[in-house]
Amino acid sequence: MWLLVATFSAMKSVGIRELKNRLSEYVREVRDGEKFSVTDRGVVVAELWPPTLPEARVSIHPGLAALARRGMVVLGRANSPDLYASLPPIMVGGSATELLAEDRDGQ
Repeated sequence: MWLLVATFSAMKSVGIRELKNRLSEYVREVRDGEKFSVTDRGVVVAELWPPTLPEARVSIHPGLAALARRGMVVLGRANSPDLYASLPPIMVGGSATELLAEDRDGQ
């Protein structure tokens, strides 16, 4: 229950009738980054927020994107794996049996 309360507390709320009557104003606010929950007789029925970037839609897990829309996480920028140096192998090659036999011989 607390999760739902926290989710909607950061958003402004607007009724359907007011949204319909002043749609252009609300769209301008959403374009500027504002988020709104839309209510029908006090019950939240929809959310309005700016769209995500096209490249973000492809690579982000839907659950993580939903958390970002609710303001619970901040997504980092996309980057390339080429930016990171390759790490050397942690273990030398060989099978588990060979490694165990070598370890037992050393004791």
